[in-house]
Amino acid sequence: MKRNLLILLTVLAYVGMASCKSGQKKDSDMENQKETMLKIETTLGDIKVKLYNETPKHRDNFIKLAKEGMYDGTLFHRVIKDFMVQAGDPDSKNAPKGKMLGAGDVGYTIPAEIVYPKYFHKRGALSAARQGDNVNPKKESSGCQFYIVTGKVYNDSTLLNMEKQMNENKLTTLFNALAQKHMKEIYKMRKENNEEGLYDLQEKLFAQAQEEAAKQPEFRFTKEQVEAYTTVGGTPHLDGEYTVFGEVVEGMDIVDKIQNVKTDRNDRPEEDVKIIKVEVEK
Repeated sequence: MKRNLLILLTVLAYVGMASCKSGQKKDSDMENQKETMLKIETTLGDIKVKLYNETPKHRDNFIKLAKEGMYDGTLFHRVIKDFMVQAGDPDSKNAPKGKMLGAGDVGYTIPAEIVYPKYFHKRGALSAARQGDNVNPKKESSGCQFYIVTGKVYNDSTLLNMEKQMNENKLTTLFNALAQKHMKEIYKMRKENNEEGLYDLQEKLFAQAQEEAAKQPEFRFTKEQVEAYTTVGGTPHLDGEYTVFGEVVEGMDIVDKIQNVKTDRNDRPEEDVKIIKVEVEK
C-alpha cells in the first residue's frame, strides 16, 4: 500500500482527486410534495419517469429544458448494454451517422445533489452525466445530459467484495485529499528529484490518513441496495459519485430495447434512437 501511495505523490501534480460527499438532509416539505412525472417519447416507444423532490435543482432544470423543447430531436448517443443508456446532448440533433457525440452542453452545470444512500443506481435510475473528478472535483452535473441505468444483477459475494474494495480505497482517497494540501511542496521536491523528502512526506501523510480512516465507519451497502442489486440489478460502482434525480416508473421494456440496439465503436447506436418529445404530465 505505501509503495503505491508514493507513486501517487508523483502523479498528483497532474490528477486531482476528491472525496465523495454523499447524502443530503431533506426537508419534510420536499418529502410531502407531489413528485413530477414526465413522458419521454422516443422512436422506440415511451418512457415515463418521476423526478425526486430531494434533488430540486436537477428536477427544476429537467422540467425547464423539457418545456423549452431542448430534448426534442436529440439522440440516445451512448448505449452500453448491461450498464446504461445516455441522452441529452444538444449536438446530437441532426448529427450525421458515425459522428462522435457526448461533448455538447447548454453552457452551465448543476451543483451535485447526491442524496445517498437513499437514492442509488438501481435498474431504472435516472441520473445526471458529468465530467470526471480530475476536472470536476465537486461532481457537478451536466446541465442537460442524463442516463438511465440498466445494469446487471450481482450476487451477495460480489457485493461483499465491492464493499471490501471500497473500504480499501477509502485510505487512498484520504491520502490524496491530504496530499492536495501539500501540492507546492510536492512540486518542489519532484523538481529537485528529492525522493527522500517525498518518502518522508508520504510516511507523514499515510499516518494521518490511517488515523482519519480509523475514525470513519466501514462502508456497507444498505439492505435496500442489496435487495435491488441482487434482484433487479444496477450499477453499484456509480453510487455516491453521480446525482440520481429520478427513476423510470413505466417503459423499462423500451429502455431495454434501446440498450439492445447495435452500436458502433463509440457506443453510438448505428441506427438513430431519437427523443421525439419530453412532456411534463399534468
